[in-house]
Amino acid sequence: MVAVQKLPPSPVRDEPAVRVWRFVREPFEADTWRRVAYALLAFPLGVVCVPLALTGAPAGRWQRGLVRRFLDGPEPSGSSRGPAHVGSGSSRGPAHVGSGSSRGPAHVGSGSSEGPADGMSGSSRGLAHAVLAAPLNLLVLAVTVYGWSLVPMNLGWPLRAGSDYADAWGGPTFAGAWAFHAIVGGIGFLLLMPWLGRVMAAVQLRLAAALLS
Repeated sequence: MVAVQKLPPSPVRDEPAVRVWRFVREPFEADTWRRVAYALLAFPLGVVCVPLALTGAPAGRWQRGLVRRFLDGPEPSGSSRGPAHVGSGSSRGPAHVGSGSSRGPAHVGSGSSEGPADGMSGSSRGLAHAVLAAPLNLLVLAVTVYGWSLVPMNLGWPLRAGSDYADAWGGPTFAGAWAFHAIVGGIGFLLLMPWLGRVMAAVQLRLAAALLS
């Protein structure tokens, strides 16, 4: 008889620890900063595309390119683009907000071969997206700039603090006020903004998929 050696049981993953680690590392993921870049660029590009689309310029192609570059990742050479995905990780699945969503994939067309036959429709789609997405993109831009600016402002609170800490949050001592600003306003927003950016980018992607596809 051949003796069968039992393999040791695989260690059980500590799911709460994995979730905490994923939450903590999100500010340092490349996808997070791609979403920040899109939040900063989407509104000014849309403003520029409005008059250019009226002249027949391929504004839709430019906006689709921005979406693919920052919300769908770089397109590998020689491969077909799958459904757009907002999130982190190497696999590009359907775009969704949160887990367990039953929505279909949000796909933004490539628009790389926009010729004379569909140039006008591409310009019309680009104009529609530039105009209709402007309020959302402006809101996302304002929230992104304000939220991320709070991180260095609160971590470096002593640089802008006066000499009286009695009325400061965490006061009346200097150490207490700095600790409160650094932990709540600095580290707190550092951990919050990437996840808020996920939600805002998912909404922007859905709108782009509806108007630019």
